[in-house]
Amino acid sequence: MGAPDDIEAMVRARLRSLRAAQGLSLGELSTLANLSPSTISRVETGKRTLSLDVLVPLARALQVDLDALLEVGDDLDVVIRPVPAHSGGRTTWALSRPTASMVAVKVRLEPRRGAAELRVHPGRDWFYVLTGRVRLHLGERQLVVRSGEAAEFATMTPHAFVAVGGPAEMITVFDRDGQRAHSHSDGGNPQP
Repeated sequence: MGAPDDIEAMVRARLRSLRAAQGLSLGELSTLANLSPSTISRVETGKRTLSLDVLVPLARALQVDLDALLEVGDDLDVVIRPVPAHSGGRTTWALSRPTASMVAVKVRLEPRRGAAELRVHPGRDWFYVLTGRVRLHLGERQLVVRSGEAAEFATMTPHAFVAVGGPAEMITVFDRDGQRAHSHSDGGNPQP
């Protein structure tokens, strides 16, 4: 185990990295964690002591176990225990480590009314439909991807996903640029 100063520096760096990877501003994270932006800034910069009263809400808001945030060993677990996060008609489970270069997420989509909000961001997305059917909006095109089928596309094309005719579940994989883009509008939950 490293010296206490090394461990604190590592935890502070992880907090900053997780916030940045999820595309969250200090203000957005403060709303999710119910802490002031200045408190979070002081934690990240080492001007505030690390304590459970700030680490627990920050870990929850960043969707990471407190154990993972404080992990100091070299032999990292290979088992990920996903925790569901709900936003509107979407439930997500992070399937990769928060610090991984590629992000894997299981998504359950509920059918919804209204037009899909198309997004663009750098990178590529890939998804595999586990159950149901997903309508992939790619610019002006709409493609139905069925259970057992996969799709990959450049994400600079405006895109969105919608469940068709009932709930659908899929696994999606994207890079960190994609995670930042997917996380902006719903409080940090990856949103393809």
